Parts: sequence; C-alpha cells; structure tokens
Amino acid sequence: MQLSKSEEQLMQYLWKLERAFMKDLLDAFSDPKPATTTVATLLKRMKDKGFVDYKLYGKSREYYPLVKKTDYFSKHVNGLIKNFFNNSASQFASFFTSETNLSTSELEELKKIVDQQIKKQQ
Repeated sequence: MQLSKSEEQLMQYLWKLERAFMKDLLDAFSDPKPATTTVATLLKRMKDKGFVDYKLYGKSREYYPLVKKTDYFSKHVNGLIKNFFNNSASQFASFFTSETNLSTSELEELKKIVDQQIKKQQ
C-alpha cells in the first residue's frame, strides 16, 4: 500500500514528531497551511491504509505512525529496483552513481558504507 504525495508529506511530519495532535500537524506545515478538514481527511485515509492510528483524549486525537520511516523507504527503494532496474541492485547502483553527479568525496563515502556492510555480512 502506498501513500499519495499529500499523505506522504503529512506522514513525514508525523514521523518527525512521533506523536501529534491535529494542531501540532497543522503547525508543521508552512504557509499557506491546509484546512483542518483536509488534514483530517488525509489522516482518515492514512488510518484506513494502516499507516497511522490515534489515541483519544476526550474529543482530541493524538496521532502516531504505525509504519517506521525506514520500513516505508526500504519498500519504495526495493520497488524502484524491481520495477526500473530489472530487480538488479548493481544496475541501480550503476545508474545512481553515474547519473546523479556525485562528487568524488560522496562516492568515497558510499564506498566506505558498502565496505562496512560487506564486513558485517562476513
């Protein structure tokens, strides 16, 4: 299940805040802020999709994420690799390193990360 762009933006705020009431979420948006009803609709859809839930305090709802940001991002990256790079991580890495104008220092940092992961798996 995926989030729409608007839902994803709201989810980013919720991941950052960890727990938030409607006012907190509205405050996170830059001007012009969306209408309260718009955010409420997005939250309902996100709850129906299983991404968020809430705890009631009287009439107020405190929302919290049910899906970790890393899990959501990982699923997207894996889908990207599967759909656009024939399920080949090396094709993805080749495209990423050659088409994103990374500096030599950024490439060196990526190399360190890969080398560290190789060591962990050995």
